[in-house]
Amino acid sequence: MDAVFKALADPTRRSLLDELFREDGQTLSALEARFDITRFAVMKHLKQLEEAGLVVTRRRGREKLHFLNPVPIRLVHDRWVSKYAEPWAAALSGLKSRLESPMQKVFEIYIRTTPERLWEAITDPEIRSKYNFGARVTSDWTPGSRYEMSSPGAPGPLGEGENLEVDPPRRLVQSMVALWSDEVKSEGTSRVTWEIEPVGDSCRLTVTHDQLREGANDELYGGWPMILSGLKTWLETGQKLTTPGSLLYG
Repeated sequence: MDAVFKALADPTRRSLLDELFREDGQTLSALEARFDITRFAVMKHLKQLEEAGLVVTRRRGREKLHFLNPVPIRLVHDRWVSKYAEPWAAALSGLKSRLESPMQKVFEIYIRTTPERLWEAITDPEIRSKYNFGARVTSDWTPGSRYEMSSPGAPGPLGEGENLEVDPPRRLVQSMVALWSDEVKSEGTSRVTWEIEPVGDSCRLTVTHDQLREGANDELYGGWPMILSGLKTWLETGQKLTTPGSLLYG
């Protein structure tokens, strides 16, 4: 938490996050053009934001794109603010991308656990329901197999898709068709990639939700900060989140 608060203490770094909130997935050159400081200064601020986990980067050809990662702020919210206020996931879900390529969202979190335990938490239906809004995900978890997301508390199926790559306990790539509302049904198929990397006694989990159309309904990706925060809480404490909405179908 200290690194997050330190990163947020600087007004320029907050402004950089505001720029990525306004338009996600920007290059260094694009960000530099919006500030009256040197390119080196922008790079230095971005580096500190990356070290705090507030910004993650992805390569697209020769370009390096910067994405706002709201998960650390979500964790601060869950620890303190959620005791007194309604969740602000709707604000996070307003992130927009103006890239010509299909939109993508990148989320990153560190969890004190093993890769095997983290993989189990992602693929076991009962554990998944503890942090996935109360929804279970069932599959045989083989390449090319189908999966379904459902809950006894939901009026119908919540989602479905295909397991495109299955490499336990490191990488899972899935197509995704959301079914929980008519609005998200019309969005069609997107893709979710789970990547697990051991780091000391912890794991870095990166979730990339891409192949989204520009301007896609924010219901598709706005819930990821709460899901990942709930996953971390469950694995590290054995407790469920009590944030309003975190067990929507539970």
